[in-house]
Amino acid sequence: MADVRGLIVSDDFSGDVAAIAHIEAVPTILDIVCQTTGMGFAAVARVTQERWIACGVRDDIAFGLRPGGELKVETTICDEIRDSRQAVIIENVAQDTRFCGHHTPALYGFQSYISMPIVLPDGTFFGTLCAIDPQPRAINTPAIVGMFRLFADLIAFHLDARKRLAASQADLAAERHTAELREQFIAVLGHDLRNPLAAIEAGTRLVLKAEPNDKSRSVLLMMQRSVNRMSELIGHVLDLARGRLDGGLPLERHSGEVLKPTLEQVIGELRSTQPERVIAADLAFDGPVDCDHVRIGQLLSNLVANALMHGDQDAPVKVIARKQGDLFELAVVNAGAPIPPGILKDLFKPFVRASARPSQQGLGLGLYIASEIARAHGGSLDVASADHETRFIFRMPVVRPA
Repeated sequence: MADVRGLIVSDDFSGDVAAIAHIEAVPTILDIVCQTTGMGFAAVARVTQERWIACGVRDDIAFGLRPGGELKVETTICDEIRDSRQAVIIENVAQDTRFCGHHTPALYGFQSYISMPIVLPDGTFFGTLCAIDPQPRAINTPAIVGMFRLFADLIAFHLDARKRLAASQADLAAERHTAELREQFIAVLGHDLRNPLAAIEAGTRLVLKAEPNDKSRSVLLMMQRSVNRMSELIGHVLDLARGRLDGGLPLERHSGEVLKPTLEQVIGELRSTQPERVIAADLAFDGPVDCDHVRIGQLLSNLVANALMHGDQDAPVKVIARKQGDLFELAVVNAGAPIPPGILKDLFKPFVRASARPSQQGLGLGLYIASEIARAHGGSLDVASADHETRFIFRMPVVRPA
C-alpha cells in the first residue's frame, strides 16, 4: 500500500471534519464496515471539485491518512463519484475490466474498493463513505451494498440535523441580541420620559394652588390624570424591561412590617380616581407578611384596575385578603362576562388584555407585571373565570422559606 502520510492537511474544511467528529456513530460505522467486509481501511471523506479530505478514518493497513488528511482529488475515484453520484464497487482490480488500468489503484496499491456517495437531504453532495484493501474482497453483495447505502444515508441525516441546529442556534442568538437591544431601548426611553412628566405634574400642581377658574381647573385635573396614567404605563414598561433583562423584578422585602395599611392605601387611591365605582374591601388579616410592600401594592392596583376596566361597570369590585395557614391570599373579584378561553390561556403574557374589545385601553402589561411580582415572591397568581364572575387569586408564603 502507498504511504500517503505527509500530504497536505486541510484547514479550509475543518468545519466538515469537526461535523463528522461530532457524529458519535461514525467510529462504529467504520468499525462495522471493516469487520463486515474484511477491508483494512475505511473513511468518511469530504469531496468537492478541488478537494478530497478525510473526515473520519479507521486505518488497519498503515495507509497513513488521519482526520484532516488530504489527497489530491484528481487521483481518487471519488472524483468520478461526485459527478455520477453512483457507488463504485471493485472486488478485484486485476479482474475488473473498467479499473484494471485505472491510475488510482496503481497509485495507492489497493485491489478492492467500495465507495458510496453521501448526499444531504437537500440534494447537496457531501462526499463518500469508502473502504479499500490491498487484497481482493467479495463485497459486491446486496447485504454489503445495502449496508453502505444505509450508513451513507445515516451520516447525511446527522450532517443535515447538525446544520439545521447550528442555523437555529444562530437565529436564536441573533433574536436574543435584538430582544436585548429592544429591552434596553425601552428601559432608557421609559427612564428619560419620567423627567418631563415630572415637570408637567409639578407645573399642574403649582397652577392648581393659584385657584384657577372652573374651566382651567377642569383642564388641569384632566392633565394630572393623563400624567398619572402615563407614569403608570412607563412604570409597567420599565418593569417589563427589568424583568426581561435582569431575570426578574427586584424586591425590597420587609418581614416585620404590617401589610394591611398598604392595601388600604391602594384601595383608597383607586376609589378616589373612580368615585363612581364601588370597591368593596374585606381585609380580614393582621400582622406582618414578609414581602415587598410597594410591589404587593402594585400587584393589587393592577388587579383592581383590570377588574374596573373589564368587569361589569354596574357591579362592585371585591378585594378579599386572608391568611390561610402559612399562606397569604389576596383575591380580586369582579362580575361580568367570562374571559374567552383563547385569551385566558395567555392572560399573564405581555401585551395581552383580559378583553378582546378594541375600545379597551392600555398596553396589556398590568397582569403580566402582577404575575411577575407574584413569581418574585415565590408565590402564584391564578385566575378562574366563569359565568358572571372572574376571580384573580394571589398566594404567597407568609414567611419567606429558609
